[in-house]
Amino acid sequence: MSQPAIHFFSEDIDFTLRKKLQVRQWIRKTILSEGKRLGELNFIFCSDGYLLEINKQYLDHDTYTDIVTFDNSAEPGKITGDIFISIDRIRENAQNFKVSETDELHRVIIHGVLHLLGYKDKSKPDKLLMTQKEDEYLAIREF
Repeated sequence: MSQPAIHFFSEDIDFTLRKKLQVRQWIRKTILSEGKRLGELNFIFCSDGYLLEINKQYLDHDTYTDIVTFDNSAEPGKITGDIFISIDRIRENAQNFKVSETDELHRVIIHGVLHLLGYKDKSKPDKLLMTQKEDEYLAIREF
């Protein structure tokens, strides 16, 4: 039986996540507070071009995006998935929203986790709840 784990990778860009241990603890705390268990999460930081190809290939969307989440959960209540995040989008969105790149990255990280926890963002009420949950979990960061 494999240990629950959170892994960070980068593809086609030079990016290293800071405070990995604290980010892992924060993600675990979020999952537990939603009444779920951690399986295995892979965060893959990449470029716009890399994520665009994934978006086209797997979702048939020909648009840039900041995140694509794949839910690989096989066991009810156990969260497992791959979360691809465009660092190019994070940097641009941080400027557009006038927030730090770190805060924008953390919002997108927790957004992907919330998707795996079952939260949606297609309708207006779902999007509102997603944003409230993002804000709630961003507020409990201890780093």
